[in-house]
Amino acid sequence: MSPLLHFVLTLGVVCLLALLVSHDRQRIRYRYLLQLVVIEAVLGWFLLNAESGQRGVALFAGFFDTLLRFAAEGANFVFGNMSQQGLAFIFLGVLCPIIFISALIGILQHFRILPIVIRIVGTLLSKVNGMGKLESFNAVSTLILGQSENFIAYKGVLSDISPRRLYTMAATAMSTVSLSIVGAYMTMIDARYVVAALILNMFSTFIVLSIINPTHPGDEPDIKLDKLHEDQSFFEMLGEYILAGFKVAMIIAAMLIGFIALIAAVNALFSTLFGHSFQQLLGWVFWPFAWLIGIPAQDILHAAGIMATKLVANEFVAMIELKKVAAEMTPRGLGILSVFLVSFANFASIGIVAGAIKGLNADQGNVVSRFGWKLVYGSTLVSLLSAGFAGLFL
Repeated sequence: MSPLLHFVLTLGVVCLLALLVSHDRQRIRYRYLLQLVVIEAVLGWFLLNAESGQRGVALFAGFFDTLLRFAAEGANFVFGNMSQQGLAFIFLGVLCPIIFISALIGILQHFRILPIVIRIVGTLLSKVNGMGKLESFNAVSTLILGQSENFIAYKGVLSDISPRRLYTMAATAMSTVSLSIVGAYMTMIDARYVVAALILNMFSTFIVLSIINPTHPGDEPDIKLDKLHEDQSFFEMLGEYILAGFKVAMIIAAMLIGFIALIAAVNALFSTLFGHSFQQLLGWVFWPFAWLIGIPAQDILHAAGIMATKLVANEFVAMIELKKVAAEMTPRGLGILSVFLVSFANFASIGIVAGAIKGLNADQGNVVSRFGWKLVYGSTLVSLLSAGFAGLFL
């Protein structure tokens, strides 16, 4: 099947699956859906095929590569050049840079650069996605701040947000990734797929959520973005963001240790009982979805197992699994799967998002917890659609 037919089929299936759980089908505005599909297709072509787009991606990747080198200076000072010897790569080369990048985000936030960017880009997005400014602002701020830290920016209006709008905000947080860990992803998969996924996921989120949870600009309350840490001095803020980055790195490290150990144990148990590992069996479940997004036949079983791993564990575990088999995969299969992996769409994210909101407003946190399965469902559809767009141009 040609890439175009695969994409049309992917788009149709994703839209149908979203329609099955739509909150209000009568409010879906199909003109905006078509508009978003066209815009995302153009952006996908620009980022993955156009020479100027690939140069832009290379510049962005080079910028993060520079940041990672700066981050390595701090890690080498503390850990005695262990990373230069190839030791503890995941901790030193992947997780420690999160601390430095988190500090940079804090600086940009402190000097009110990020709120301006969020307002400008969010306003522009609201003109093309048919949603309100709150949803559009949230899509940008989630990408910059991260799925848990993001909601602090909305603490002033959190209690006034309706459950439907809260679903959109939480699902957006699970469908994208934050800039603080983009560098970590680039150490494990090709940087151009990471950059492409950042943009594709944003527009795929608008498409999927415009079907599942259609909201209109007139529905929203007045918006007031609180400034993060505006009452703090510069060094108070810097210390807090450095510690926040360290906390994120340690949480990811703990998740990796726990999930990889559990997966190894479960795989051994299933291999003993059934002759096939748990990941192999999950791979068969995800096989139709891997085929749907255009992954070549010779790559499907590897890809399907990794897709399942991302859902039940997290994207870091899945990317580690991908590194083990990347050399055996075709460039097309590797590219499509890489784009699929770049998001927070997994079961663990439910607790992270709900916990972050509950820390600000207990009632709203309970509302998000009740969305659980539907949040994973919607965000996984976003990942499938983004991968489908990537397959159109790879």
